[in-house]
Amino acid sequence: MAAEVEPEWGERATPENWMYRPSGRWTYNQVKDLELPLDWELLDGNIVVRGMAVWWHNRVRNQLYYQLQSARREPFAVDSEQCTVIDDRNAPKPDVMVFDKTGLDIRTVEQIPVEKVVLAVEVVSEGSRLADRFTKPALYAQARIPHYWRIERDEDDLPVVHEFWLHHETGVYAPSPERPVHTGKLVTNVPFPVDIDLRTLTEA
Repeated sequence: MAAEVEPEWGERATPENWMYRPSGRWTYNQVKDLELPLDWELLDGNIVVRGMAVWWHNRVRNQLYYQLQSARREPFAVDSEQCTVIDDRNAPKPDVMVFDKTGLDIRTVEQIPVEKVVLAVEVVSEGSRLADRFTKPALYAQARIPHYWRIERDEDDLPVVHEFWLHHETGVYAPSPERPVHTGKLVTNVPFPVDIDLRTLTEA
């Protein structure tokens, strides 16, 4: 059955054929105009559906966005759930990202150029553990994004931030040499000075 509906080479992804990956995998140009009644991203040539997140995940993501937006300094901008194209077959959507907006028309830009991204943040949820702990950080490191934060949920339902810096010699992420794990408060100077009471991220 799959062979009968497999899209032809170069064919655009549509609501009717997106679940049938071509033998050469989907490319960004094939999927960039795809409209579906669900959220998705492109990982390794696969259209990956982003499952419905729980309240905790969304609250932490949204509140972190607002806190970073309040703390940001020029020339940086902050966005949430925005696509960045790493290569032809990978266009992830970090939960939150910080990027250098110099030279960008942020009113019309379709995706954030990966070379502009300085921080990618993923909030781990039940269905995203593998991607957030392994797949996405590997992609972000490959793209030379300088900083990666992974936010986990502790036994008291409070967010814990794992801060990683790109090791310039090995090309992989290493725990921040200053403070690799933040509990209670997130205090860091990169990509700009931040001082956040992590408990406020889950307050209703």
